[in-house]
Amino acid sequence: MYQMTPPMPSVPPEPPRERKRLSVPQVMLIVLTLAFAAWYLITSLTPEPERYARITANVIGSRYSGDCLIVRDEAPYDAEGLSSVEYVAEEGTTIYRGAMICNVYSSGFSTKEITTLQEYRDQIKEYQLKLLKSEISIDSWMEKLESEVMTRAREVREIIGGTRGNMANQEKLLQSAIQARQSYLREKYADDQRMTRLYDDEQSQLQRISSWTKQYVAMQDKAVVSFYSDGYEYGLTTKNYDQFGPAQVRAMINGQKPSENALMKGKTTIYRMVKDGHWCVLMLIRDSEWNPVEGAVYDLRLENFTDTTVKATVMSFTRTGGELEVRLSVEDSVLPVLYVRACTGVLGENAASLTVPARAIYTQDNMPGVVVVDGDYEWFIPVNILDRRDGMVFIAGIQQGVPFEGQTVRLF
Repeated sequence: MYQMTPPMPSVPPEPPRERKRLSVPQVMLIVLTLAFAAWYLITSLTPEPERYARITANVIGSRYSGDCLIVRDEAPYDAEGLSSVEYVAEEGTTIYRGAMICNVYSSGFSTKEITTLQEYRDQIKEYQLKLLKSEISIDSWMEKLESEVMTRAREVREIIGGTRGNMANQEKLLQSAIQARQSYLREKYADDQRMTRLYDDEQSQLQRISSWTKQYVAMQDKAVVSFYSDGYEYGLTTKNYDQFGPAQVRAMINGQKPSENALMKGKTTIYRMVKDGHWCVLMLIRDSEWNPVEGAVYDLRLENFTDTTVKATVMSFTRTGGELEVRLSVEDSVLPVLYVRACTGVLGENAASLTVPARAIYTQDNMPGVVVVDGDYEWFIPVNILDRRDGMVFIAGIQQGVPFEGQTVRLF
């Protein structure tokens, strides 16, 4: 018999629970919490800005670039109808009045004369060796002179091989040793007729050569000698450089030589004498709006193979055809520009200045200035603002001596 179970009554499902929404005060609290957390992270991770800085010294000024034409105080020397030149003085050295510069051989001179002279000298050498070999007794003085020559020759070879030393001085010592040996041999065999005849032949040939040779010596008290010339020396000098206008200077910079005297045609420049300590510059400034001040001294940097910076004085200037020509005088060594005729340059005027960060400038009673800090004391110093550049301000004190380099200023 089956037991019947009465059916269970059905239970209706629970309705879904409604989500609770955040109240307005709760939202505001969360926002404030996040804002505080962000502020705390920013303030804790960001370094505290500097509160103080030091006044530093600097220079401020304008720069004007352009093309430069160098004018030296130089005198060229020339010759007509020459065949060759034998240089005696060293290039680029300072020589004095009466010093030997060079030997110039005229056009009638032939190299055959030099060959003949060398043949006579070879005969003298061979005969000297023959006489020395025939000697029975030992000549101690001759051995000493020979040893001196060999020692000097070995020293020259060592310098050639890389040993440190002055080659010019060493060559002079070797030449002196050879001359001492020859003088002794001339005295030793003064009674030998053949040797005397060979010496006479050599002397006759030297006199023959000298008739074709003209010696040049320095005619100035002190100057630098150079055997290189560009042809500008005749028409462009320190005495007439102020007579050329911008168009003429531009033409010379581009390679056009100044007009030369008709008498100079057909002659060859063999050397030039350059006075040291003074030279001039004709400069074409690209900034044609600038008005230079005559008598003012500027820094001039010449840009060539070796940059040169000197003090240059404005003698005069001319503005025509859209170009500004400034004539400058330089009291400095001429050696850096001995071989320079045209180059680019930068002319600048520098003025002493102080610099502080831009945050150090504080305005009080419509007057800009800085607040100087010394221990527990602070005081305001008015200044003139000269320029602002890269977050720094160039200033100059209204009163002389304040502020000064090294002082501490407050940043705002």
